[in-house]
Amino acid sequence: MTMREFLRSPSGVGSAFPASAALVRAALDPVDFSAARLVVEFGPGEGPFTRELLRRMPAGSTLLTIDTSHRFTRYLQESLPDPRLHAVTGSAASLNVILRRLGLGPVDRIVTGIPFSTIAPDLGARILDSSVEALGEQGQIIAYQMRDAVAPLLAARFAEVRTARIWRNMPPCRIYWASGRSG
Repeated sequence: MTMREFLRSPSGVGSAFPASAALVRAALDPVDFSAARLVVEFGPGEGPFTRELLRRMPAGSTLLTIDTSHRFTRYLQESLPDPRLHAVTGSAASLNVILRRLGLGPVDRIVTGIPFSTIAPDLGARILDSSVEALGEQGQIIAYQMRDAVAPLLAARFAEVRTARIWRNMPPCRIYWASGRSG
């Protein structure tokens, strides 16, 4: 399914291949999800991160996934019958509208695979601005990217940005952990 969606919208799908288990572990292992009440995932695709997030999140928490593809949203709804999962078709730039509509917030963690290198720069900025607005005081963004286009966007909005490179993924990815609002 990922390959088909990639061919339909190469600039909107980060990769033709789902995230590897090695990438998922590398991105999520340094993050504490034990007290997370609300986690948001942008661009879940077929859900390799979604499944692991649900495994790590406590009972009674909520995972909101937002994808521009109704096919991915429907797939998640059908394949993951977990009451904590709310899969929505929409734009990550509309995060705060979606949160208000669902009566959710503030957000503890945002995980994103949105390809910031292939979307319009103003859209990337709007997505991160809405993310910063939605995050709680201890909120954090975890981004996995093939390129580094997201790095300056994160650096402009967060006091701390850590990064790592994971080679055991097709294609290799950079991982960013951003926290502490700037200014």
